Amino acid sequence: MNRKRISYLLMGEAGIGVVLLALCLAFSLYEPSFRGGNNISNIFTQISINIVISVGMTYVILLGGIDLSVGSVLSLCTVVAGLVITSDSLSPPAAILLAVLASLLGGMACGLFNGWVSETWRIPAFVVTLGMLNIARGAALSISDSRTIFNFPKAFNAVGSRQIPVPLTEFNIPVIFVLALAIVVAGDFILRRTVFGRMIYAIGNNEEAVRLSGHDIKFFKVAAYVICGAAVGIAAVLYMLRLNIASPILGVGFELNAIAAVVIGGTSMSGGKGSLVGTLVGAAIMGVLNNGLLLIGLSDFARQIVTGFIIVLAVVLDTYRARLSRMLE
Repeated sequence: MNRKRISYLLMGEAGIGVVLLALCLAFSLYEPSFRGGNNISNIFTQISINIVISVGMTYVILLGGIDLSVGSVLSLCTVVAGLVITSDSLSPPAAILLAVLASLLGGMACGLFNGWVSETWRIPAFVVTLGMLNIARGAALSISDSRTIFNFPKAFNAVGSRQIPVPLTEFNIPVIFVLALAIVVAGDFILRRTVFGRMIYAIGNNEEAVRLSGHDIKFFKVAAYVICGAAVGIAAVLYMLRLNIASPILGVGFELNAIAAVVIGGTSMSGGKGSLVGTLVGAAIMGVLNNGLLLIGLSDFARQIVTGFIIVLAVVLDTYRARLSRMLE
């Protein structure tokens, strides 16, 4: 096996898995509290929302697209769900069910708008989703009167704080992390085991060839944005479960974290290559890095600088991976 092929493999899922383990080892040695049970549980909790958003973002990026609106759409979904779940006219079980449904449908509607406008008028997704970023944020501020919504039903709050003990260890697994993993498993099954998933990869690799073979490209591309919106709607519910609030100002920067997780995880920005397993590891790297830097005393501003460098590095690595892939073909 030549050096170029080894380099390409190291930048795949196995390579980023090694990076994750190296980060965990480094932070554990430098700051012993990092490996404590409570901190490990906190990391699981902190990365859950980004994992779910990144699942949807993976579908879009596999097509060579992008969605910059996910942070604002998440805030809109929490506000809509928050207004429903705190309604005095509904019983707690009905309010919870309708709130989850409202968040899911709200995210899907925004995704449908992004995909349909982009594909119908051939407008770059970057521009359309940038517009949706402002539309969703403005709508969230408007319908909530710029206020934070809280006082959710006790049954709803209880789910968010529930943890599953791990036998023979000192840490617990948060329920919201389990839900996030379930989304990854479902999304991975669709990508790997269904005709729809294979079409996503095919379009990302060679859209014109798929079009010439008689397939409806527009349907699959719009559907990918709808899936991304659905993932954001689910992430909004997880956010509410975690913090027990709905706010029109949350979600700032979430789109950058999701894009970074997807690209670090090995998904090509040009489309056609990547996996949700890699995305999961990428999100874990982002979470571990953020948590570790916080424990060693790095300020919020410094951590933002580090995150920015990571995003740039992720894009550089993606470019290098693409070049290696072409050289090996």
